Amino acid sequence: MLSFLKRRKTRDNDVSGQSAQEDHSKDAGADSTSEGSAQRAEAGTAIGKSHFSGWTYAALFLVFDIVGVGLLQWGVTISSSRVALSSPLIGFWGFISSMWTEWRFVFILNLIALGLIYLMILMLCNRFWVASPLFLVICAAVAVAEHLKAVSRYEAIMPSDLNFLQSNTGNIVSFLPSGSQWTIVWAVVALALLVALCVFINRMDLRRGRIFVSADKRIGAICRVLFILIPAMALTLFAQSVSTVGTWSYNVSKTMGDVPSMWDSVYDAQRNGTLLAFMRQLNPKVMDEPSGYSEATMKKVAKRYKQEAEEINATRSSYLNDNTVIYVLSESFSDPTRVPGISINKDPMPNIRSIKSSTTSGLMLSSGYGGGTANLEFQQITGLSMANFDASLTSPYQQLVPSLSWTPTINQIWGSSKNSLAFHPYESSMYSRAGNYKKFGFSHFYTLDGDEQIQYQNKIDQSPYVSDESAYNSALGKITSGDTTQFLQIITMQNHMPYNNWYNNNEFKVTASTGATQLGSDETMSIDTYAKGVSITDTATKSFLASLNKIDKPITVVFYGDHLPGIYTTAGADANNSLALHETDYFIWSNSASSSSKTKLADSNFTSPNYFMAQTAEHMDAKVSPYLAFLTTLRTKIAAIEPPVVNQIQGWDRIPEGQTIYLDNSGNPMDATKFDAETKQLVKDYQLIQYDITAGNHYLEGTGFMTAPSKASEEKAAKEAAEKAAKEAAQKAADAKKASEEASPSQSSESSSSSESGDSQTTGGE
Repeated sequence: MLSFLKRRKTRDNDVSGQSAQEDHSKDAGADSTSEGSAQRAEAGTAIGKSHFSGWTYAALFLVFDIVGVGLLQWGVTISSSRVALSSPLIGFWGFISSMWTEWRFVFILNLIALGLIYLMILMLCNRFWVASPLFLVICAAVAVAEHLKAVSRYEAIMPSDLNFLQSNTGNIVSFLPSGSQWTIVWAVVALALLVALCVFINRMDLRRGRIFVSADKRIGAICRVLFILIPAMALTLFAQSVSTVGTWSYNVSKTMGDVPSMWDSVYDAQRNGTLLAFMRQLNPKVMDEPSGYSEATMKKVAKRYKQEAEEINATRSSYLNDNTVIYVLSESFSDPTRVPGISINKDPMPNIRSIKSSTTSGLMLSSGYGGGTANLEFQQITGLSMANFDASLTSPYQQLVPSLSWTPTINQIWGSSKNSLAFHPYESSMYSRAGNYKKFGFSHFYTLDGDEQIQYQNKIDQSPYVSDESAYNSALGKITSGDTTQFLQIITMQNHMPYNNWYNNNEFKVTASTGATQLGSDETMSIDTYAKGVSITDTATKSFLASLNKIDKPITVVFYGDHLPGIYTTAGADANNSLALHETDYFIWSNSASSSSKTKLADSNFTSPNYFMAQTAEHMDAKVSPYLAFLTTLRTKIAAIEPPVVNQIQGWDRIPEGQTIYLDNSGNPMDATKFDAETKQLVKDYQLIQYDITAGNHYLEGTGFMTAPSKASEEKAAKEAAEKAAKEAAQKAADAKKASEEASPSQSSESSSSSESGDSQTTGGE
């Protein structure tokens, strides 16, 4: 009994002690009680939960970063294209596997760049399970936008699209392709599942995804700010200079295997990574500011060539827009019989050779070999020269034109945009042509895709490309009747690479010239195929001009090959053949209804595409703007200008190193150090003009520097001058009459005074 009481007393004491401890805990404060309760609750339900380590977060960070890159690459990956592309389609695995198949590590470069963005989001949130789904939602949204644009227009998102979003946000739905709603729905569902998964994992993570857990909140805040600022600065500096030759970021990207493919924005993104391809377009270096550039300097330039234009126009009688003018950029067209070291059994271009003999014609110096079409096209339509640009600006159509606010081009001489039409039997997105031609003032751009499809799309035998005959016939159908004149731009595709024995019964056979290096089998097959294509173009062009001759309105055609095909491996191995492999054929021809029919300018042996608009005016005896007067004057000193060239297929990472090529009218290279003072001034003025248009302050805009005279404008000016002269004469007559009337009373008064004075004198005399 005694022992029982002792045990009971002990239990009572224990209970009392426990109650006292609990009361003491309650008295310790509400915050401590709450924290302890939370910890006990968490500990009590911690089955299957754990504190995620820093290494776990690092591993998951890498996984999510890879997923982000994968999403962006999915955005530009399409299963097929509507036309036969010369560039292969590359998927995400091909992008990754290039690390060991080609030793290109652009996947790693994109992973680092995107990882920096991910890191900044993570530091802003300081919650891994909040930042990660947010990061992937952003990647997915961009990927879906990329995919919809690639599917609908075969074009990747570019910086210029951001301006489009600002001005067309309310109409964005109208630009979505059919069936896009399902892509968006599935993306939303996938993202919802992802967010749900992250919420679940967050509940399993006892750290709740906190990256910085520090007793001193100030230290944590400082660290987070640093991890935002440092990646932001690194990414900004990289993006600002990755496209500029010689910068640290350019060298890094080249070392990692970046191979810019500017002709095709989708292929460029597939090949080099969506993020890297986008950053390359952000801040291209256009050209260095010429010394002395200022508003005052440009006013002097404008005045100088206004006077030059007045002198030229005093001797000319017609106007550029008196004619319908058609520019034909014939893909890869050039006389293969001029290539050193080869011999062809038959002349592939007898008709064009005959045309050249009776009209303004010669050889055009090309900056490209096997590629670079759009650069020649850009020079032809703007009159600007690739030689003036920085070496980093390899594709003005993609790096420059989309961001320009002022784009003066030759077609604008024909007034309303309805008078400017373009034809290209291929994808409208190549070189971003669709947007650029709209900016240039073309009302229609007929291609193989989109709403405005080119009318004729016939192909020859096994060739994947639309024939030149189809391109010509499509243009013929759009030439209007009546007095209205037009500007037409035709960019053909028939003779585009590759040349894989497309044609049946090909009669053309190439061999090495006597004593020359023998040709390889692949080279031989390519040249045979190409020669047949040239022959087909030759026949189609003759027929096209014959059709134009039947039209009873003045028409002038400027025909030129953009570059040689990149198939002359043997000739290209000899650096002495550089000029020969960069000279194509051109001619300027007018139909019988034109006053310039059968005109053949004497100084047309050599040229470059930047001069075509000035040469067209000279061929037509047409009056010129101050800008065309400048180009006309420059050409009297330098017949052709192009940047340095190399005997290999066009690269897009930089313009080749070396000296600018200048040719005289005999095709001989000129030494810039020996230019006379006038030529040096012209070259300097060219740089000033080009800088003002492309990278400067547009001081020339609104000065009339680009405005060519027209019959209507001169008639209007003459009428205004006559009216002004009539008003001045009338005013002069009115002033004279008024002066006469004012003088008349004065004369009467003087006469009266004289009479009185006489009377007085007479009386006095008497």
